[in-house]
Amino acid sequence: MRRAAFLAAVLLLAPASVMSQQSGGPATQDAEARPRARDIGLVVGVFQPGADNAITDVGGVRVGQTTVIRGDSVRTGVTAILPHGGNTFLSRVPAAIYVGNGFGKLLGVTQVRELGELETPILLTCTLCVWKAADAMVGWLLARDDMQRVRSINPVVGETNDGTLNDIRIRPIEPEDVVSALESAKPGPVEEGAVGAGAGTIAFGWKGGIGTSSRVLPQPLGGYTVGVLVQTNFGGILSMNGAPVGRELGQYAFKNQVEAEAGGAPYDPTSDKQEWGSCMMVVATDAPLSDRNLERIAKRAVMGLARTGSYASNGSGDYVIAFSTANGVRRVTTPGVHTVDDLNNESMSGLFEATVEATEEAIYNSLLKAVTVTSNGHTVQALPIDQTLAVLKKYGAVR
Repeated sequence: MRRAAFLAAVLLLAPASVMSQQSGGPATQDAEARPRARDIGLVVGVFQPGADNAITDVGGVRVGQTTVIRGDSVRTGVTAILPHGGNTFLSRVPAAIYVGNGFGKLLGVTQVRELGELETPILLTCTLCVWKAADAMVGWLLARDDMQRVRSINPVVGETNDGTLNDIRIRPIEPEDVVSALESAKPGPVEEGAVGAGAGTIAFGWKGGIGTSSRVLPQPLGGYTVGVLVQTNFGGILSMNGAPVGRELGQYAFKNQVEAEAGGAPYDPTSDKQEWGSCMMVVATDAPLSDRNLERIAKRAVMGLARTGSYASNGSGDYVIAFSTANGVRRVTTPGVHTVDDLNNESMSGLFEATVEATEEAIYNSLLKAVTVTSNGHTVQALPIDQTLAVLKKYGAVR
């Protein structure tokens, strides 16, 4: 009853001027016509993906998204990642956070590092919406019937700055957007591109967004699954499977400075923004890992990020949140000694490679599935598929 009352109150307060969509909007329909990496023969690494090539291939993981569009100036949203179908506060999962570059507003980091566990779902949103999103998730959790005695919650909320395509100063995320993402979370295929927390993001100067991928280890390596979801909003020199796509297409960080030095047009400091932005990476696995080895996995996600051409610029908040869903590592709130499973160090290398591969491919999917977006007085073009494919073929980067 408490939860129903909370949801009713949230819906009553929803501003009528906001269009929020879980799926099926114009961006989703356009994205359906665009390929994922493997659709164009862009195969990353040696391990095979899971059934949906998504973070949800890790058993129990659910993803929900709300895309928020308001007039011609708001393009943002919320992406929620739930480690399992139960109450994460009462059945916590081991977790770790690795900071590649700390220019960001990742809420909840200190407690996760101290205790090595997640007690809430993970939310991704826009920079100035972090605290509103956290407050809404806390309200959603407190309203559950099994949470009456709870007096402390550590919400984990990450962000990237979508202020070019989104009027970020009005902090457009509302409680119902957060609740919608949490309540709609489900297993199976995950929408990618300009949706949810990726609705207004930019990567390598093209439209970025949400991307995901997974890997399943061969049985001799344990048969475990690793899944990654990314929110891409960063710059650099785009490389895809080693092919210098950004350089070949003439869009890359420091282009103006390089060309000015070579005698081209005078340098315009307002026009070269390819080095701005951030990347949030969420890694899930069903391998029974301690928070210590989860941190080691999180570090490898940054290697996947680097392969795509990121150099973690000064203004880029590059964060990884990694967790394990294995039943044998679940944390409980009751006192006393508890026995947990713990995969040994010698079995980690396959998981490291899987994390690097899945992160790299998830970033490519975020770019390939994103559509051109006009909002807030700006237009950001989608990565041109035909031109990109020509570069990939030129350098032998596709099968």
